[in-house]
Formats: sequence, C-alpha cells, structure tokens
Amino acid sequence: MKLTPKKIKDILTDVLDPELNISIIDLGLVYETNITKNNKVTIKMTLTSIGCPLFNLIEQEIKSKLQDHGIKEKDITITLTFDPPWSMEHISERAKALLGI
Repeated sequence: MKLTPKKIKDILTDVLDPELNISIIDLGLVYETNITKNNKVTIKMTLTSIGCPLFNLIEQEIKSKLQDHGIKEKDITITLTFDPPWSMEHISERAKALLGI
C-alpha cells in the first residue's frame, strides 16, 4: 500500500478526541500530513485549547493507529502548533452535525 497524505488522514479519522468523542480530522485539529521519500510520516496538528492536557493521549492514539498500518513509531513525527489557533471554523460539517451546531 502506498502512503499518501490522504491515506494518513483517512487513518487518523479513527483517532477520537477523548473529550468530544469526535475524530481529530473532523474537528480540524490536523493541519498537515506529509510522507517523505523514506516513508517517514510528519503530522502538524493543534488542540482545541492551549492548556488542553490531552495531547499525550491523542499522540499515542495517532501513533498506535499508524503502527496498525505498518508505520514504525520511529518514523512518526507529530508537531504541535497553535499557529493558527484552532477555532470552530475548522470543524467539518459532519462534526457540526454530531455536536448539534
């Protein structure tokens, strides 16, 4: 299976925000996914708030889901950013429906 940024995002759709129980993709928390020529995966993401204590849980779930698809943990880099800050505008229509907004 050839990895693509879209495939990585498809895999990450199964990673749920622990508080909202909605995909981190649908919440708009993942800003970028990239794969190098050496099949190293880089993910640039944010959280719903700067003080959110759940990054470690989300990070481990991301790594677990990617490892389930044959990506080695040493080949996964997750960068946390707050630029731009997350806002409700990042939420998908599907997530808005689930949240009733």
